[in-house]
Amino acid sequence: MPVPLAPYPTPPTPFTPPANGTQSQLVCSGCRNLLLYPVGATSVCCAVCNAVTAVPPPGTEMAQLVCGGCHTLLMYIRGATSVQCSCCHTVNLAMEANQVAHVNCGNCRMLLMYQYGARSVKCAVCNFMTAVGVLTSTTEQKLNS
Repeated sequence: MPVPLAPYPTPPTPFTPPANGTQSQLVCSGCRNLLLYPVGATSVCCAVCNAVTAVPPPGTEMAQLVCGGCHTLLMYIRGATSVQCSCCHTVNLAMEANQVAHVNCGNCRMLLMYQYGARSVKCAVCNFMTAVGVLTSTTEQKLNS
């Protein structure tokens, strides 16, 4: 006599974000993955590492930067002057957009960010020192021609 087969379980319905855009994001305190959560939540549990990350109070403006030591994405409260990485413990300067400038590395052409007033910036990829903010005689000749 044939044995009846159990029906396949129905797959769970995928999460669909609210239509009115009431969703925000933060970085997991455990594995540093970017987490999406509904506005109004007080904490978020990471599906990857199960770490519970507290959500900052409503109205807190957050900013992001990449750690100079381990290249991990860090989130911090806007207005902070420095941010310590929880992975490698590097203290990173947190500057507002109007305090920084950009230049391409003189060797590998990687886009670099530096603080206004700096005379040079070291590339984290190839370690080349690119001079910035200083006009050399060859640069002045190019500008004058």
